[in-house]
Amino acid sequence: MIRQAVLGGGCFWCLEAVFLEVAGVVDVESAYCGGHVNDPSYEQVCNGDTGHVEVVRVAFDDTQVSFADILSIFFAIHDPTTPDQQGHDIGPQYRSAIFFFDAAQQVEARAVIDRLSRDRVFRDPIVTEVLPLSAYFAAEPYHQRYFERHPGQGYCRMVVAPKLAKFRQAFANRLAR
Repeated sequence: MIRQAVLGGGCFWCLEAVFLEVAGVVDVESAYCGGHVNDPSYEQVCNGDTGHVEVVRVAFDDTQVSFADILSIFFAIHDPTTPDQQGHDIGPQYRSAIFFFDAAQQVEARAVIDRLSRDRVFRDPIVTEVLPLSAYFAAEPYHQRYFERHPGQGYCRMVVAPKLAKFRQAFANRLAR
């Protein structure tokens, strides 16, 4: 069965590049979620005052990869302890968030966060928001599959590529073949 997850963990280009390589993922879309402006532009979201988070919608075949697996990858590829920041990307649009589709996803997301906190996987407290899916808008076409189309672009070389390499090493058993 195809299920979906909507995740915010910094720049959507990084998340998209990783999740496109996960076995069982059938589609990834960069988008904006959770704000108060209807159909915002990238420039509006980057100003930080629309309330939106840069997210990816990950469509996955749950017979091949579970929601828990998707969350494990998500927490490994971003820092869920920094409010409104991922590396040099600063602002509320870069906050860590899980937008759930139903009560089961909400419960599972909170359980994963509780387990990571209990096991002290991160030195600092996890600040990831767990919110109902709302105000979802696909990002402009030029953002879709950005890293795939622009691997030589500066941000892609310096930020996305190292994150993708780290994922490939840590999750070699989860790579699509």
